[in-house]
Order: sequence, then C-alpha cells, then structure tokens
Amino acid sequence: MEITYSPIGTIHSPFHKLTSMPIQPSSESSAPGTVDLLPEFTLGLKDLQGFSHIILIYHLHQSYRYSLTVVPFLDTEPHGVFATRAPHRPNPIGVSVVPLIRIDDNIIYVDQLDVLDGTPLLDIKPYVPEFDTPTEIHLGWLEGAKGKVRNTRSDNRFG
Repeated sequence: MEITYSPIGTIHSPFHKLTSMPIQPSSESSAPGTVDLLPEFTLGLKDLQGFSHIILIYHLHQSYRYSLTVVPFLDTEPHGVFATRAPHRPNPIGVSVVPLIRIDDNIIYVDQLDVLDGTPLLDIKPYVPEFDTPTEIHLGWLEGAKGKVRNTRSDNRFG
C-alpha cells in the first residue's frame, strides 16, 4: 500500500542548519516563526485563533535514512527508534506542540519552534489538554533525562 501526502504549507524558522537547533519546543533555544499555509487552505483556519497552542505535523525533509536503533540527544545509549523522537525514522514525520501567537490571513505566527526552516507542513491540529494530556504517565528511559531538554541542542548525529 502506498500512502501519499502533499504539503499544505511551509514552516519558517531561524534554524537553517541541523546542528545547534533545539531538540524540542520546550528548549530554551526554541524560537518564534511562521507557518505559511497555502492560500487554498486558509478557510481551514476558521476558529483556530481561540486556541493557545497548536500541533504541527510535518515532513522531516532533511532526513534521508533511518535506523531501527539510535543514540538520542538525551542519552549515550542506543534505543529503539520508536522509543525516541529521533528524526531518522522509517516515515520521517515530526510533531511539535507550539504556542499560537496570531493568525493573519494564511500566515500563522507561532513561538517555541524546534523545526528547520523550509519544513513542509502536513497538518495542523488544536492542542486540547483534555484530549492530549494523559494523567498517568511513565517516561521509560527518559526518566533519567528529566530537565535536560531545555539546554540540549542538536549535534551532527542525525545530519
């Protein structure tokens, strides 16, 4: 079965190289940016302005290979790729929850981006804590990395 998606827009950020980027939106090095939605999708933004955060789903366009085990940014040991947020995945799809600042026509202004400039946008969803925040969680191998994401930047391991 083949699945095909077409971008609905482009994410613009100040990050033009894969190294030294934030590794998650909660990083202190994340930054504001814009999402340029293709004009034909503008009507789909109706009523999105009322949400404080949105979920961006995008294609990791600089990820050209994958490995089933990776050494993620927050650890020195290899883990299964599906137990990480590493960009080199069988289907290079990224997800970021970011604050929504404002919408002007088909341009969405956001904050806390951790995305490479020029990234193709696949979808946008509103972030709804009642839907998206489970009450009982376990962080697996990441338990030992709590608090490290804010100061960790990407390096060349996924370049």
